[in-house]
Amino acid sequence: MFNKNEARLRRARKTRAKISELKAVRLCVNRTNCHIYAQIISPCGGKVLASASTLDKDVRANVPNGGNKAAATAVGKLIAERARAAGVEQVAFDRSGLQYHGRIQALAEAAREGGLKF
Repeated sequence: MFNKNEARLRRARKTRAKISELKAVRLCVNRTNCHIYAQIISPCGGKVLASASTLDKDVRANVPNGGNKAAATAVGKLIAERARAAGVEQVAFDRSGLQYHGRIQALAEAAREGGLKF
């Protein structure tokens, strides 16, 4: 039987294996119905260098709803700013097996505009 979540997790594993093989810093994105989260994770995978989400006070003040493209754009800009503050400019984009579409795409484009390269 086809399971959507298992298929997504399989895609995520495949992507993460390739990123760890490249020894790249990764921008990991997680999405729920109400919020979106982004983390910059070190090449070893053991340390979070920067993080941003719609739960942050900075984002919550500007965006009333955390589950839309405007919120994802705000998080993308914030994660790019925090990554540059941590000295990270080049990242690999880990979309956790999710489709590059909608909120994921909005976050990625905002992070690119903020100065991250991927």
